[in-house]
Amino acid sequence: MTEHLIERYPAAERLDLVEELHGHPVADPYRWLENAADPRTVAWSQAQDQLARPVLDALPGRDAAAATLRELLATGSVSAPLWRAGRRFRTLRNPGDEHAVLHVTDPDGVERVLLDPVAIDPTGLTTLDAWVPDLEGRQLAYQLSVGGDEHSVLHVLDVTTGEQVEPPIDRCRYSSVAWLPGGAEFCYVRMVAEDEAPAGQQAFHRRVWRHRIGTPPEQDRLIEGPGLYEDHTYYGVRVSRDGRWLLVNGNVGTARRDSLWIAELGEGAPELTPVLVQSDDVRADAWVDRDGLLYVITTDGAPRWRLAVTDPRTPGREHWRELVAEDPGSVLEGVRRLEPAAGSGETLLVLMRSRHAVAELALHALDGTPRGVVPLPGPGSLTGLSVADRDTPAQAGRLWIGWTDFVTPPQVHRFESGSTVLEDAAPGAAAAPAVRSEQREFTSRDGTTVRMFVLQPAGSGQRPTLVTGYGGFGLSREPAYAPSALAWVAAGGAYALVSLRGGGEEGDAWHLAGNRAHKQNVFDDLHAAAESLIAAGTTTPDQLAIMGGSNGGLLVGAALTQRPDLYRAVVCSAPLLDMVRYEEFSLGRTWNDEYGTAADPEELGWLLSYSPYHHVETGTEYPAVLFTVFEADSRVDPLHARKMCAALQHATSGDPETRPILLRRETDVGHGARSVSRTVDLTADWLAFLATHTGLELGG
Repeated sequence: MTEHLIERYPAAERLDLVEELHGHPVADPYRWLENAADPRTVAWSQAQDQLARPVLDALPGRDAAAATLRELLATGSVSAPLWRAGRRFRTLRNPGDEHAVLHVTDPDGVERVLLDPVAIDPTGLTTLDAWVPDLEGRQLAYQLSVGGDEHSVLHVLDVTTGEQVEPPIDRCRYSSVAWLPGGAEFCYVRMVAEDEAPAGQQAFHRRVWRHRIGTPPEQDRLIEGPGLYEDHTYYGVRVSRDGRWLLVNGNVGTARRDSLWIAELGEGAPELTPVLVQSDDVRADAWVDRDGLLYVITTDGAPRWRLAVTDPRTPGREHWRELVAEDPGSVLEGVRRLEPAAGSGETLLVLMRSRHAVAELALHALDGTPRGVVPLPGPGSLTGLSVADRDTPAQAGRLWIGWTDFVTPPQVHRFESGSTVLEDAAPGAAAAPAVRSEQREFTSRDGTTVRMFVLQPAGSGQRPTLVTGYGGFGLSREPAYAPSALAWVAAGGAYALVSLRGGGEEGDAWHLAGNRAHKQNVFDDLHAAAESLIAAGTTTPDQLAIMGGSNGGLLVGAALTQRPDLYRAVVCSAPLLDMVRYEEFSLGRTWNDEYGTAADPEELGWLLSYSPYHHVETGTEYPAVLFTVFEADSRVDPLHARKMCAALQHATSGDPETRPILLRRETDVGHGARSVSRTVDLTADWLAFLATHTGLELGG
């Protein structure tokens, strides 16, 4: 299949390195590949480039896949609007744009470009990470990263003139920004300076600051409170619309347990009061709304979340009054307050729910009484939900819904007076292939019912099938426009998206059933999904491909080592694969609440039970595997893929022509956002790789 382009794999020295960890002998023959600057690693990586690129370029259907992807991505996208004092802010990606562009519509109705990442950097390597206008719509705080570094440098510009208001502020990775009324100040989060943290640990120490526009960050005021600052904690900030209340939430690493503090703001230092601490072992999101009450959505006694309310002066859990109880069949994901048009009705709460990963919107009165539902276009997911702010009264009574599904690019609908209408379709056009979609149920190894979305073209019979999922950190995978899936189905294949345990599709308990000591459930769910597709006559093991990235890369890495007979081809992108040493690199130490830590004897046992790198066995016929990595990735170090690739190339008994093990590298991009053209190049490579090894004819 690769036209004899692979005669042999690049040589990789195997060290006789075995460490004794809590009584376990742990081999690590490719430890040297952890060091990207080691001359041996540099030479090995270059040899992998020289091996992979000709093979990928020669794959049948690659150019056809790229053409299909360009067409499907040419639809562009549009976001739900954000209103500030009569101004409308939204992102729009027109056909031909490399990135979404931030637009503003002034009160006179004229729309204009406010921020274009390509105008800032014509190379396309700069990304707009986040943005938020002040409450008066006069200034915009926004964050930029370059080359995938995700440093999120914070800027402020004048919305009218487009001019910078003050010099940029660095070290704002994963920082939220909360403006105070008047636009003279905001609260935000910033990493400590390099000399204020232990060597190599700057990314794990953050502080909350109050910043005055026009003053250097060295003069910012530190927000302090009891138990506020702990290592490896991510913080978020909110300020009530009247400027009276500050809320700070904290999460240690990626632990799905929240801390929460509240304080009255004044000219002096705020006195933060703890509302929740990590040991409470609950999730919560809180805000003070227009009526001056503190609203909380929480898993406290409700794994699928419930809505409660209290006076912010008595914020403790013992004072929470339940407004909307947990729904046993859906997950509460957020709330918006919908004010009526002048003199036309009551104020409503709009509850965003997900029922088996499909979006719903429910209406409730302020006392929690149900008031019906918001009609939606069909089974899909929300990309945003917004209402007008109090200073845009002409738009009161309207709810804007960012919407997508498997065949519909992001668009905006408007709910008003009991009906939902399309307000803005994606700006471009593309003929989506005819697709049949269904949500199937199957039984996992332990008897748990799991669901997956299956997309197919018309007709019946066995066909090449691409299965994907995530299964971690409580994150949900929902129906959304996916050009890669549509390109696969357009060529005659089937596509399956599995709602794996470890995700949030069925609430907090679903997440906990797939993390730490229960991580094997996630892999069992994937195996069971594959077996159910085979049993249903959708596909065969020789036609079955799996793809996953990041935590999903761990998923497919474990799958291919546990069941190499079940899968014919694998794409493993930006993966975690050495679960014994993952904490030593990049952001790994912030994930040990999800996976466990090798420092603990029991938890090391969990990790070793599935760590893909440690389960590669010599003489096994492994599937065709393509690793894709990004050298600027500051979340998951490419060393994982390097070590696993070397191990598989050494161990596999598969013919390198029909079951190759390849490593595809990119520079100047990271773990997150990338330009459209680079998205096309990457996706075309992995689609063609999977199609070649499962018998799918792209562009046929």
